[in-house]
Amino acid sequence: MSKKLLIFPFGGNGKESLISILATNETAQEWDVTGFLDDDHSLHGKEYCGIKVLGGRELLKDHADAFVLAVPGSPKGYLKRRLLIESLPIERSRFATIIHPSVVQAPDAAIGYNTLLMPHVVVSCSVQVGSHCIVLPNTVIAHDSVVSDYCCIGSNVSISGGVSIGSECYIGSGVKVRENVRIGNRSLIGLGSNVLSDIEEGVVAVGNPAKAIRRN
Repeated sequence: MSKKLLIFPFGGNGKESLISILATNETAQEWDVTGFLDDDHSLHGKEYCGIKVLGGRELLKDHADAFVLAVPGSPKGYLKRRLLIESLPIERSRFATIIHPSVVQAPDAAIGYNTLLMPHVVVSCSVQVGSHCIVLPNTVIAHDSVVSDYCCIGSNVSISGGVSIGSECYIGSGVKVRENVRIGNRSLIGLGSNVLSDIEEGVVAVGNPAKAIRRN
């Protein structure tokens, strides 16, 4: 029997998550997407691919049997992700994890809950991807790397071996990270940057090589 699923919010990540959900259902009908939820009342009633925005978070109680995929996040709002997700009135057991069938995942790789891995992501040997993370298509996370909770990783990102990415980070699309580099909590790495050395906590870093240009 398929499991009911609510997607929060009705944003780009939420809509794109349907690609992975529908692909999963092609091999086994795992998910029955009940609808989107969003706190923005102006979005209620809108739909995408036939899936409607049913209302706000208050409906979580009315759909107590449904799992939830909570995937807010953008370069402008990534620092608010943790508070927004933690404010949802649900237990940990209700969060879903969505992994596109094309994802390559090593047998000893660990993936947290409420994490979305989009098409053609590679999660290599002994990699840890935390909870409440989003990894966009065609990204490679090499051996022994750690992506901590509440991170957003863009598309076509190359994370070399032994890298440590702190919690609540945003790694822009096209970024390349050298082996054994550490990126501190709550930092943002701009589009297409090359990270060749450690990045301190709570900064915005860009360039080749990436350097901090301001604090968050």
